[in-house]
Amino acid sequence: MTTVVQTHDGPGGPATAGADEPKHGTARPVRVLVGAVGMAVTAWFVCNAFLAFAYYPELFANSEILIGVLGLLLGIGGSVVFFLFLNICIEGFPARFSAGLIPYAFLLPGFSLIGVFLLFPTVQTIVYSFANDDSTAWVGLDNYRAIFTSGHFWSTLLNNFLWILIVPVVTVAFGLAVAVLADKLSPTGENAAKSMIFLPMAISFVGAATIWSLVYAYNSPGDAQTGLLNAVVTSLGGDPRTWYQIDTARLNSLALMVILIWLQTGFAMVLISSAIKGVPEDTVEAGRVDGASEIRIFWQIIFPQVRATLLAVLITVLILVLKVFDLIYVTTNGLYDTDVIANLFFRKLFTDQQAGQASAIVVVLLILVIPILIYQVKSFRQQEANR
Repeated sequence: MTTVVQTHDGPGGPATAGADEPKHGTARPVRVLVGAVGMAVTAWFVCNAFLAFAYYPELFANSEILIGVLGLLLGIGGSVVFFLFLNICIEGFPARFSAGLIPYAFLLPGFSLIGVFLLFPTVQTIVYSFANDDSTAWVGLDNYRAIFTSGHFWSTLLNNFLWILIVPVVTVAFGLAVAVLADKLSPTGENAAKSMIFLPMAISFVGAATIWSLVYAYNSPGDAQTGLLNAVVTSLGGDPRTWYQIDTARLNSLALMVILIWLQTGFAMVLISSAIKGVPEDTVEAGRVDGASEIRIFWQIIFPQVRATLLAVLITVLILVLKVFDLIYVTTNGLYDTDVIANLFFRKLFTDQQAGQASAIVVVLLILVIPILIYQVKSFRQQEANR
C-alpha cells in the first residue's frame, strides 16, 4: 500500500511530493524536435539572406544603406531567434542532462565560428607551407630553406625586432605619462587633454599614413617645403630630407614607428588612466602624510598597483606591432629597409605568386606570436588568482 503525503504549502504549491519529477525529469522529444528544426531553419534563412545581399543587391534597390540596415537587423534578430530555439531544444532533454549541457550548447556556435574562420585557416596555412607555389604538390622544407637563406628575410626579422623593442615600450611610456599628468588637471582640462590624445584612435592606419605623409613630405632644395618636418629643418638652416629613404641606423623605420606610436598612445592612456583612478586614495594620502614626494608616491604606491594594466597594454600593443602591415604597405611598401613580416607575406603571395613561401612566412609569424599569447594568458590567470 502506497501512502501519498500531502504538502499543501500555499496557493499553487505542489499537491504531492515528487509530483513535478516526471514532468521535469524526463525527456520531451517534441521540444527537442521543435528546437532542432527551428535552429536549422533560422540558420538556413539567415545564410541565404546574406548571400542575397551579396549576389543580388538589385533586390534591395542596390542601396548600400538599406542592405546595411537589413543586415544588422537580420544578424541580431537571427542570433536571438537561433539561441531561443537552442534553449527550447536543450530544455527538452532530462533535467540533469540539460543543466550540464546548456552552457556548452550556448558556447558551441561561437566556438564553431572560431574553428571555421580561425583554426581551420591556421591549419591549412601550415599545410600549404610544405607545398609548392600553387599548392599542387609537396616540396617538404624547401619553402623554409628558401626564406631562411634569404638575406632580405633576416633583414625583415631584424626590422620586426626593432618595432617590437621600440613601439610598445614608448607607447606605454607616453600613455602612462599622459595619464599621470592629465590626472593632475581640473576635470574639464583632463577631459579635453585626453580627448585630444585619444582622437587618433579613430583614424585608420591608412588615413594616419596619409596624414603623416604631409609631415614627411619632401621637395627639392630651394623649393618651398610643404612638409612640416622639412619646413622646420630648413627654417633652422638645415637641408630637407627624404625621411622614408634614410639608410642611417634605419631611421626611415623609426619615422614609420612614430606614426603607430601616435595612433596607440591614446589607447594606452585610457586603460592606464582607468587603472590609476582605481588606486585607493587612502594609500596615496597615507604616503603624503608620511612626507613622501609625489615622485616617490608614484613609483612606490601607484606604479605597483597599475603594473598589471601596464603589462596588459604592453602585450596588446606588441601583438599589434607583430602584425603591422597597413603603414608599411601605404608608405614604402617595404623599400629602403623598412619591410616587415606581414608586408613580406603580402608581396610573396600576391605579387610574386609564391603561396608556399608566403605560408612559411606566416608560420614564422605565428610561432613568434604564440609565446607572447601564452605569457599573456598566464598573466591574466595569475591576476585573477591574486584577487
